[in-house]
Amino acid sequence: MTNGARPLLALDTSTPVGSVAVGRADRLLAEVVMGVALRHAEALMPAIAFALERAGLTPAGLGGIVVAGGPGSFTGVRIAGAAAKGLARALDVPLFAYSGLLALAAGAAACATPICALFDARRGEVYAACYRFDAGVHTLLAPGPRALAAVLEEMTPLRPLFVGDGALAHRSAIEAAGGRVAPVHLAVPRAASLLWLVDVEPTGRVADAAAWEPAYLRPSGAERAACG
Repeated sequence: MTNGARPLLALDTSTPVGSVAVGRADRLLAEVVMGVALRHAEALMPAIAFALERAGLTPAGLGGIVVAGGPGSFTGVRIAGAAAKGLARALDVPLFAYSGLLALAAGAAACATPICALFDARRGEVYAACYRFDAGVHTLLAPGPRALAAVLEEMTPLRPLFVGDGALAHRSAIEAAGGRVAPVHLAVPRAASLLWLVDVEPTGRVADAAAWEPAYLRPSGAERAACG
C-alpha cells in the first residue's frame, strides 16, 4: 500500500444497501455489502468483523476510519456515524468523513464527465450534489435537499451523468430533460470509494472526532412531525 500506510476501515450506510470496506486507495483488501433486507443497526458490526477477518487484520491494525457522513437515510447515517466515532476513539486513529453523495459520485467517476449524485429524499425532493473528477474533486453543486426540477434546470446544460436511487426513481423526468441516468449497479455508494477519497480529497479528515456529527441536511421525520 501507499508508503506502507496501514489499511483504513470505511463505513457507508447512507442508503438501504450499506457496505464496509478495508484497504487503501491502491489496494482493496475486503468489501462487504449489506442488503436491503438487513437492518444496519444489527448488520454493521458483524459486517465490520467479517471484513477485517477476510482482510487478515484485527482492529489494532487499522490506520484510520472513514465514514459517509450524510446525507441519506437518517437512521443509517446516524448508525455509521456513531460506529465510526466510537472506533476512531477506541483505536486512537484519525477519522475521515465525506458526503455519501460524493462517495456515490466517486464510484461512477469517468474522465472529466460531471457526475450528479441523487438520493431519493421523498416528498418530491432529492438529496443532490454534482462533481467533476479531473485532477482532484471539483464541486459543481454542493450537497443539499432540492426539488428535482431545480437540479435539472441548473445541471442538465453541463451534460452530467445522473447516478443513485434518486436518479432511478426519477428516470423519466431526467431523460425527458435530456439527462443521462447511470445503470443500476452504480446506484448505491460503495465504502471502497471512501477509501479512494482519502487520497484524493484530504480535506475529509475530521479535526475533532469527538465533536463531529453527520450532516443530515434536514430534520428527521420524527422532528418534522413534532413541529407539525
